[in-house]
Amino acid sequence: MKTPELLSPAGDLDRVHTALLYGADAVYLAGRLFGMRAKSVSFQDTELEQAIRLIHERGKKAYITCNVLPREKELALVPDYFAFLQELGADALILADLGLLRMAERHAPKCARHVSTQLGVLNSETASFLYDLGADTVVLARECSMEEIREIRTHCPPALRIEAFVHGAMCVSFSGRCLLSNYLTGRDSNHGECAQPCRWKYHLVEETRPGQYMEISESGGTFILNAEDLCMIEHLADLRDAGVDSFKIEGRMKSAYYTGAVTNAYRMALDALERGETLPVGAAEECEAVSHRPYGTGFYYGQPRQYYPDSLYRSTAEIKAAVVACDENGRALLRQRNKIRPGDRLELLLPGTDGIPFTVEELRDESGEKIPDTRRADMLFQMQIPKAAEPYTIVRSARTACG
Repeated sequence: MKTPELLSPAGDLDRVHTALLYGADAVYLAGRLFGMRAKSVSFQDTELEQAIRLIHERGKKAYITCNVLPREKELALVPDYFAFLQELGADALILADLGLLRMAERHAPKCARHVSTQLGVLNSETASFLYDLGADTVVLARECSMEEIREIRTHCPPALRIEAFVHGAMCVSFSGRCLLSNYLTGRDSNHGECAQPCRWKYHLVEETRPGQYMEISESGGTFILNAEDLCMIEHLADLRDAGVDSFKIEGRMKSAYYTGAVTNAYRMALDALERGETLPVGAAEECEAVSHRPYGTGFYYGQPRQYYPDSLYRSTAEIKAAVVACDENGRALLRQRNKIRPGDRLELLLPGTDGIPFTVEELRDESGEKIPDTRRADMLFQMQIPKAAEPYTIVRSARTACG
């Protein structure tokens, strides 16, 4: 059975490099138009060209998200933009709107067409109809169960690829179609501007008692719309056997550390699955090392639990630095991400490992002068690491218990 594709997110060029280093088969990213995330994680034209070239140099694929629900006045921008994406060599466009699906066929016929989870594909008739309209891949609605995926795979064309999310944030609204942000903040969630009001704390106010804020839940938490994060790393064989061709990691707005550590975890898990081995213990632990809410399995095995107590994130480690250059003996030039001092216990996260522990002996600045710590944000510094490492390799704190 073919090993599914591992699809990782990237919000900037650093995250593209990191996703590729840690084993992504494909990377999804957004250009300057129609991306379903904040503009801060959208690539300008020259950056997008660099990103696609880099991805192709590594023999991987670049999928461009064009998955907003466009307004009428935006349609005039589509022909030139889609033609531009095709000229850059985008392997696929990720689309949530039937009109854009048809326009992609006209203006970017060399790009495969992937239907976004935003369209809400829950059955084989919809999937097959989209295939007839020219879709190469459907990203299933996150509300699909494992059994429903099996049925969809059985009854839709074999050539149609099925993609499903395996990790990342979940949305309380159906497949992310929500207007709560629009109502409360004026920011359009269907145009990449969601303020995430589902993560806010709510109280109940009774009409005749203004100013009296009452807790909604009995457990003391009032985050009644706050969903658990998805983590399917222990269930990849089920998804593969159900017929999923591409495993998608959510998180274009997440950090390079998140991209690297999660991609690395799922790469280890998929490689073990391909070899017929059990899940490496370190792969599951890696998912705890990034910032996350409590994990669950979404809708795959029944109705998910809603997460009430708070809106806090937790992790067992934090990034400390990223490798800029390194010689064969492990003498490295790094870029600071959090303060480091001599004596600190750190881990070098080489691809395919769950971290090599070491203790910081000494630190030197870029010119070679000894320094007591890396106190300046984003500074370059020198440090001995356990092994030679490629640029963008992550150095993080030693993991602790997840609190």
